[in-house]
Amino acid sequence: MTRRAHTMGIWTDRLVELGITLPHVATPVGGYAPAVRSGRYVYTSGQLPFVGGTLPVTGKVGDGVDVDQAADLARTAALNALAAVDAVVGIDAVVRVVRVTGFVASLPSFTGQARVLDGASTFLHDVFGPAGIHARSAVGLAVLPLDSPVEVELQVEITPGR
Repeated sequence: MTRRAHTMGIWTDRLVELGITLPHVATPVGGYAPAVRSGRYVYTSGQLPFVGGTLPVTGKVGDGVDVDQAADLARTAALNALAAVDAVVGIDAVVRVVRVTGFVASLPSFTGQARVLDGASTFLHDVFGPAGIHARSAVGLAVLPLDSPVEVELQVEITPGR
């Protein structure tokens, strides 16, 4: 991927092509920022799958929330994380997605966290193509903030000088 391609708005154009609009960034409820830049990287805080300011589904995966629902929520959380990146540097500054960390509130017997996070990973690949292929961790937890089934963090590399 060339630098020239990024300055032409390739990612903004791709979002339009996919019919995706970046949502407004959720206002933090504590002493943190939705995303911060450090050198050539932007790190997002954990993003919940808010839609219009509310969580469409709450609960635990494997107990009222199925894997397909949870994967869709992981996609939404990744979309919210992209909105946080966009607010800091603009989405077209992204060179590649480096890392995704996903948290899944699930029953102790549930072992499909990776399948849930595939929702976020597939979405990022759909948007960024090969530049969306990333390292990833999928972690199961007893509970997440606001009883969200999933939470997603991103680390992206950005164009030098942006």
